[in-house]
Amino acid sequence: MDLTADFFSLFGLPKTFRLNLSELDSRYRDVQAQVHPDRFANASEAERRLSMQWATRANEAYLTLKKPLERAKYLLELAGHDLQAENNTAMPADFLMEQMEWREAVMEARAGGDHHELERLYQRLRGDMDGRYGEVGQLLDEAGDHALATDRVRRLMFLEKLLYEIDDALASLEE
Repeated sequence: MDLTADFFSLFGLPKTFRLNLSELDSRYRDVQAQVHPDRFANASEAERRLSMQWATRANEAYLTLKKPLERAKYLLELAGHDLQAENNTAMPADFLMEQMEWREAVMEARAGGDHHELERLYQRLRGDMDGRYGEVGQLLDEAGDHALATDRVRRLMFLEKLLYEIDDALASLEE
């Protein structure tokens, strides 16, 4: 095994956005079974250290590939496309207006203690995001349009944050 291999190669999976998550789970368990530090308890210091590095790398790879947003970002990184998420927050005006409307609806529902409305917003946003992830899959796996995929992933980063805010609002109402 090569510690410098990309995450897909580590698990013997194709470099695609649309992954078989059951296969990912299975491959992850296989790799962990081979490198888990418990298997090297009686090994030399160097072997134990290498085992720990492998287990850490496998965990990092698994967590990245398991989540669609992280997987898309990683594929773009492999293709040499920098999201510039930290210093490029420019978005089209219509997308930003949509974000403002979503956030206002969440704030109103939260302030009003409207659990049902927050659930509705959550489900609506989740459905929208599923469609957007489908588009990202098509752009990455079929069209090879990394520039447009970069834009769509940046938008999904905003939406994931909004989804978290709705989830947080729901949790605060349950306390």
